[in-house]
Amino acid sequence: MTRNDLTIYDRVADQWWSDDIRWVRTLKNLVPGRLRWFDRQIDWQGKDVLDLGCAGGFMAEAMAKRGARVTGIDPAAAAIDAARIHARDGGLDIVYHTGVGEDLPYPAASFDAVVCVDVLEHVADLDKVLAEVTRTLRPGGMFLYDTINRNPLATLATITMAEDVLRLLPKGTHDPAMFIKPEELRRAMVRAGLSPGKITGLGPRGVNRRGDLTFGPLPLTAVLYMGVARKPL
Repeated sequence: MTRNDLTIYDRVADQWWSDDIRWVRTLKNLVPGRLRWFDRQIDWQGKDVLDLGCAGGFMAEAMAKRGARVTGIDPAAAAIDAARIHARDGGLDIVYHTGVGEDLPYPAASFDAVVCVDVLEHVADLDKVLAEVTRTLRPGGMFLYDTINRNPLATLATITMAEDVLRLLPKGTHDPAMFIKPEELRRAMVRAGLSPGKITGLGPRGVNRRGDLTFGPLPLTAVLYMGVARKPL
């Protein structure tokens, strides 16, 4: 079986905003949980923000509705098309591009913030991605992220349970060897020239009327964790 299968995003692009696919709804349901914590770290109003690995635009649209000027980029071209159409139909001025985090097509110091959720555990070269994040951030700019810890509990939760048993994600979505321990990510951010800040856990907090999990910040960082870093002034 293929691991780290990134073709899943293009395969469902035409249904991304339909709420018909359970695992896509799971990704959508993660957004409010992330923002419950991210909103306390940054005032989005008037900020130039890059959504790095935006897929079909769930996070990008949420930030745009908070007053950010959002650019989204993702390698999944069909998902980008779906994101562009949905934003246009909703009257949101979001700029979308197809591309990868290792080679961002933006000038230095383009953004006040780079947001990268559900992405770092998929990238081909973490150091290159973080170097590009640093390059495209303005001095004092913020990097907001989440990713998956690497340990037996995280593998059990995200592979065995989420992919194989509960089918919250398609089989093969993740490769547990690519998961990132917080201390590893911290060292990589420092190498890239970022100043790491606080982290917190992210996980299930309840179930909605449709029977889908809802999410929010948690003290436990052993499975999913999110955090913030800054580019020094």
